[in-house]
Amino acid sequence: MKEVHVQTQGIKLAPGRWDRLKRRMWRERFIYLLMLPGVLYYIIYRYVPMAGLIIAFQDFNPFNESIWTNEWVGFKYFLRIFEDAEVIKVIWNTLQISFLQIGMAFPISIVLALMLNEVKNEFFKRVIQSMVYLPHFLSWVVVAGIFIVFLRGEGLVNKFLVDYLGVSAIPFLTDPALFKPIIILQVIWKESGWSTIIFLAALAGVNPSLYEAARIDGAGRWRLLWHVTLPAIRSVIIILFILRLGNVMDTGFEQIFLMLNPFTMETGNVLDTYVYYKGIQQGDVSFATAVGMFKGLVGLVLVVIANRVAKRFGEDGLY
Repeated sequence: MKEVHVQTQGIKLAPGRWDRLKRRMWRERFIYLLMLPGVLYYIIYRYVPMAGLIIAFQDFNPFNESIWTNEWVGFKYFLRIFEDAEVIKVIWNTLQISFLQIGMAFPISIVLALMLNEVKNEFFKRVIQSMVYLPHFLSWVVVAGIFIVFLRGEGLVNKFLVDYLGVSAIPFLTDPALFKPIIILQVIWKESGWSTIIFLAALAGVNPSLYEAARIDGAGRWRLLWHVTLPAIRSVIIILFILRLGNVMDTGFEQIFLMLNPFTMETGNVLDTYVYYKGIQQGDVSFATAVGMFKGLVGLVLVVIANRVAKRFGEDGLY
């Protein structure tokens, strides 16, 4: 058979998809290098440890040679979550604290961002921003220490109540009814200022012509806020709200652990601290892993539901 020669002179063959990808990665190599530390962090500390979730389906024995040699028990420990009254109480405490944070701390960040956006004096605005950002950089150990010093029996707050108002000292740190309000107050003081950064960035992107058109129509400051500013940042609020719902079962271990004591354990013990007590102190590793996995699954379900509801109402959503 004669060989068939195809003339390709003057015809530029389209490169393959892999070739295009390699060229693009080389062209944008510095961007990928900037991404590399973050990608490695999530791979090493987030995805690789997920292999240990199989412990939730095993009767874990730390003296075995490998986790693969443990006895498989299926969903035994997941069923125990719904049978243990203590776990139900801990879940209820977690949901209460999380939804109190969403209902109080989250709106305060929006309000604070709107107030800062109305400040016209740039110097004064930057001073206020620096003051409200500063608590974010304090560790929870420092924040808990400050609150304990101020709220203890002989602290500054009780000395003021007794010496100047003539009332009895209040057991702020040992009263179970005051545990949740103190936790919410700590979150508001520490994180509200930092959370305004994204909202301020969104406010900076609002088209000034919208305000001018509204002023021509006779809109005052409150109408500008309600009909221009808030609608302009509504999508950002919804996205951050969806992300916050994903962490509804995560109230923060350090903060709760540092403020807990035997008097407030009944109302303050949450899933994060419960997993620590069960898994580390009592050695019930399989059950603690099952509880932690359950917490993550609940957060995932809430994110998916919230995202679909947002899309149903015409918003962009998270994905």
